[in-house]
Amino acid sequence: MKNKLIDVLKVTKLSDEEISSLIEVPKNSDLGDYAFPCFSLAKSFKKSPAEIAQDLIKKITLPKEFEKVEFKGPYLNFFVNKKILAKNTLDLIKKQKDNYGSSTLGKNKKIVIEFSSPNIAKPFGIGHLRSTIIGNSISNICKFQGYKIIKINYLGDWGTQFGKLITGYTKFGDKKALKENPIQHLLELYVLVNQSPDLEQEARDWFKKLEQGDKTAIALWKTFKELSLKEFDKIYKLLNVKFDVISGESNYNSKMNEILKDLQKNNLLEKSEGAQIVNLEEYGLGVSIIQKSDGTTLYATRDIATAKDRYEKYKFHKMIYEVGSEQKLHFKQFFKILELLGNNWAKDCIHIDHGLYLAEDGKRFSTRQGKTIFMADIFSETIDLAKNELQRRGNLENKELEKRSKAIALSAILYGDLKNYRANNSIFDINKFLSFEGDTGPYLLYTYARSKSILTKAKFNLKKIFNIAEVSDKEKNLITLLVSFPDMVKNSYDSLAPNIIANYAFSLAQSFNEFYHEEKVIGSKNEQFKLNIVYSFSQVLKNSLTLLGIPVLESM
Repeated sequence: MKNKLIDVLKVTKLSDEEISSLIEVPKNSDLGDYAFPCFSLAKSFKKSPAEIAQDLIKKITLPKEFEKVEFKGPYLNFFVNKKILAKNTLDLIKKQKDNYGSSTLGKNKKIVIEFSSPNIAKPFGIGHLRSTIIGNSISNICKFQGYKIIKINYLGDWGTQFGKLITGYTKFGDKKALKENPIQHLLELYVLVNQSPDLEQEARDWFKKLEQGDKTAIALWKTFKELSLKEFDKIYKLLNVKFDVISGESNYNSKMNEILKDLQKNNLLEKSEGAQIVNLEEYGLGVSIIQKSDGTTLYATRDIATAKDRYEKYKFHKMIYEVGSEQKLHFKQFFKILELLGNNWAKDCIHIDHGLYLAEDGKRFSTRQGKTIFMADIFSETIDLAKNELQRRGNLENKELEKRSKAIALSAILYGDLKNYRANNSIFDINKFLSFEGDTGPYLLYTYARSKSILTKAKFNLKKIFNIAEVSDKEKNLITLLVSFPDMVKNSYDSLAPNIIANYAFSLAQSFNEFYHEEKVIGSKNEQFKLNIVYSFSQVLKNSLTLLGIPVLESM
C-alpha cells in the first residue's frame, strides 16, 4: 500500500526514498491512514505548505486502493479502500504463509554474527544469556531479509585465567568432582587461586607454558574445554539455539607473530613499560595493549587475527559482534586498528551492545546472596513455575505438561528480554515474565493458541472463497497492523533491534483480542472473512515469534 502511495506522490518530483521517509501514519484515524506533510516542498515550490497541499490534491490521481485524499492545512491525508486492503492483505498472507514479511534484500550476501561466546571453565553467565537471546534473534531477522547467515560461537577459551585453573587443579583438583560437576569444581578452583596471591607467579608460568605448547598444560586445557562445552550445550538445547561454527581464541595462537609483524610493518606498534601497544590517543580511543611485558598476547591481538581470517573465508557483507556494553571501547579500538592496517572492510564490522540484567531491586543480577547464578538453575526454576501455573489451570498428561511448561518458560525468558531495547538494562523478574496477562511471552502464546482453537472449532477451510460485505473498525485496525509487519521486520533489521518485532507482536495480540471480544466470528454473517482474519493473525504472530526464537504452542 505504501508503494502505491509513493507512486501517487511522484507528482512532488521527489525521489522514492524522499517520499517514503516523509510519509506518516496519523495517530487519529479521522486524519486518514497515511499523511504526507508538504513543509519540505515550500522552498522549491515557493509557496506555503498549505497552498502546496491544495495544489497537489488537484494533480493527484488515486488508484483503486485508495478511497479519497483530503488536505488539512499543510498535510495531504489519504484514506485506503478498506475492502481492497483487507482482500489483498489476507490473500497475500495465505499465499506466503511462513514467508510473509520476508524480503530478498540480502540475496547473495553474507552476514557473520558472533554471539553468546561464554568463557570456558566458568558458569554460563546471565550476560552470555542476553548475548545468546539477542544474537539469535538478530540472526533470524537478517536471515528473513534474505542474507546467508553464519552464526559463530567464539569461546573465551584462552587467556591468563587458564594459568590459574591449571595451577588450581594441579594443587587442589579432584577428578571425581571435575567429572560430576565440572563448572562448579573449576569455579571453586578459580576462586581459590584468586584468593592466594602467592600463586600468581605460578599461574602466569603455567599460562606461558600453555602458549608454548607444554603437553601437560594442553591436556588439562582440552579436558576443561570439552567438559565445559557439554555443559553449555545443555543451555543451548533449552534455548533452541544452534551455531554454524564453534570457534575460540585458541584457534588463532599460531597467527600472533604474523599480526605483530603486520602492526610493526604499518608503524603502529609502540613499547610502553615493556609491553607492546597501539596508541590511539589521537582518535580519542586511548591505548590498546597488544602484547604484555612477559610476551603473552591479549584478546585484542587474537580478535585482529580472527577478523582477518573471517573476511578471507566468508567475504562478508557485514560482521556483527553481539557483546555487552562494557566492551564498547575495545571494539572501537579493534575496528580502528583494522582500518589502520588498510582493511577497507573494517567499516562493515559492527558492535551491537546489550545492557545488564538487573534484579528486582535494580542491582546487578549476577549473584544471589553472594552466590554465582547458574543458568541451568534459572531454567529449572522457571519451568517448575510454569508447570505449577498449568496444573492450577487444569489436568494434563505428563508428556504434554512437560512440553507446554518448557515452551512457556522459554517464551517468558526470551520475550522478557527481547521486548526491551537491547542496549538498555533489563529487570530480570521471572514471576512477571511468566504472567499469562499483559506484555509477556505466555500472553502471546496463549493468544496464538486461542486463535488456533477458533479455527479448529470452526473447521476452517483455507481454500474456501470469502466475500467482504463490510469492514468494521476493529477489523480494519487488525488488518492495518498485519499490513505493517514487513515494514516492522525491515525497521528491526535496520536498527538491529529485536524489540521492534517484540513490541509489534504484543500490539498485534492486543488488537486481535479487542477484535475477538467485540466481533462475533463463528456463526456470523461474514464468518469466512472473519476466519480469514483469525488465520492471518495467527500466521503473522507465529512469524513474529519465530523471529524472536520463540516456538508456538498450538493449544494451551
